[in-house]
Amino acid sequence: MGFKMSEKRAIYRETAKRYQKAKKKEKVEILNEFINLTKLNRNYAATLLRNHDKKIRIGGKYILKGDITKKAPRTGRKKIYDKSVLTPLIKTWKIMDFICGKRLQPILTETVENMIENGHLKIKKEIKEKLLKISASSIDRILKKERKKLEIKGRSGTKAGALLKSEINIRTWSDWNEKEAGYFEMDLVGHEGGNSRGDFAQTLDMVDVWSGWTETFAVKNKASVWVREGIDEIRKRIPFPMKGVDSDNGSEFINYALVNYCKDQNIKFTRGRSSRSNDNCYVEQKNYSVVRKAVGYNR
Repeated sequence: MGFKMSEKRAIYRETAKRYQKAKKKEKVEILNEFINLTKLNRNYAATLLRNHDKKIRIGGKYILKGDITKKAPRTGRKKIYDKSVLTPLIKTWKIMDFICGKRLQPILTETVENMIENGHLKIKKEIKEKLLKISASSIDRILKKERKKLEIKGRSGTKAGALLKSEINIRTWSDWNEKEAGYFEMDLVGHEGGNSRGDFAQTLDMVDVWSGWTETFAVKNKASVWVREGIDEIRKRIPFPMKGVDSDNGSEFINYALVNYCKDQNIKFTRGRSSRSNDNCYVEQKNYSVVRKAVGYNR
């Protein structure tokens, strides 16, 4: 049976006092005794005993450096980008349609200058300098809470279709090397408004990887019959033949009906890896800029 916390604290304190007063050879014996008793790592145990109850000076104040009965204080780093930077950054981010930090940072200088010049932004010189120096990763970190407020709470609508996964070849984001039009990534965008019960409209989004040509088609629900109807309609619209399609692992795509359809129409059918949305990055980015931006998130 182990020691109670109050007993551990008493052992730590008394052992540390003996250890700090002892000579080198005696310290080895005390440390061995302490390790056998507490089962701690040797280096960690020595650090605890060595630093216990010692004071260091931080910011003109003396504080305990190594009290092993308390949590060591953390000084932290002073914030560079505080609320004075956050407010104009949020305003700029909203004007630029809530884009990510990697896309916002390269155009931030031009955007901020333009907003100041036209009276849309009034900030002090030092705040402006901080805004123009900020990195893409810092933008994403600062805006994390704001981005969270815009998210609709709900589960993913993708349900894995397991039956045919072993028969359909995997294609990752780095495997696209075709230098001609006709190879599409496809995805369904659900218009459930955060409530996934019952039937609700979906948008079939298809993007040609080489040219960026994008087509959409509204479907009643996720039934494979409507997905095939949408693909067939989009094939009639596009000015070049459809040679291949690539999807995620949703059951609306991974089914015998669609596999047989692709074989009959001589269309190469591939899929991305499970839980790797970046494998379908070409269509995923269009889900917002083409579908959500126009239709929104409501059911």
